[in-house]
Amino acid sequence: MAFMDHCLSQHKRQGWCDLRVIFLCGVVMLCPGLVGAASEGGGLARSFRVQMPYDLPPKAEAGPSVSVPPSNQPLGPEELKRAEALLPLLEGKQEFWAMGEFVHMGAPAVPVLVKALTMPGPRIRYNAIETLLMIKDPSAAAALAEAAKEPNDMPRVREHALRATVRLNPALAPPAIEVMAKDQNTSVRKVAAFEARYVRQKAVVPVLIGLLSDPERFVSISAIHSLWLLTRHESEIHDWDSSSKENRQEWAQEWADWWMSVRDTFELPDPRRPKNPQPQG
Repeated sequence: MAFMDHCLSQHKRQGWCDLRVIFLCGVVMLCPGLVGAASEGGGLARSFRVQMPYDLPPKAEAGPSVSVPPSNQPLGPEELKRAEALLPLLEGKQEFWAMGEFVHMGAPAVPVLVKALTMPGPRIRYNAIETLLMIKDPSAAAALAEAAKEPNDMPRVREHALRATVRLNPALAPPAIEVMAKDQNTSVRKVAAFEARYVRQKAVVPVLIGLLSDPERFVSISAIHSLWLLTRHESEIHDWDSSSKENRQEWAQEWADWWMSVRDTFELPDPRRPKNPQPQG
């Protein structure tokens, strides 16, 4: 082939071996179709890429899902000792494994995990909250509500503690929401205003009204949205997005006057259901 002759002549003329040339020569000798057949003029014919036939892989056969259900048995002395030894591992390279072990232990491990809410290290406390949320045992809500009220903890930990409280037992959330609504940190107040919409208790309504005049606009907007969702009170339309602090103070007074007139007899309406609920299963 002309290409092979070219390679050999280059090798003789230069007096040294190029590994790339040797590799290409080998490819030509073994797979001449990759570079094309020689044309009548002695040159190389143009090569074309061809899509080879492809068969889809066979579908996997449906089989039963295999999972290990969480334990409902009380922890024995050895298991309790093991659970407490897992607490420091909630921070570090094995944190996800430790969280999985607690989830497998289930509700009996909740008292042990509650101890982590006051341990040093915000990562341990945050992962403990996340693990309690995955276990889904409402008995953890009281300790989570206390963690949300802790003024010296990181905002990220307190916010997550409030979210977990609302999802496990929203009835215990109003005191934590009230404390967080007065916090100096903007993000803490905003989470309090947002999560209050999922707490269907009249106790959160005056707290939300107090946040309407918040100096941070996004806190105020979260509060008004939560009030609309909870009460469905058709207040006068105001432009909350572009409002000033003075505007929000004036509008907050309108809500406060309305609440004073109806709070003794007012009942929170049932939450609205989606118009097109997704089919289950």
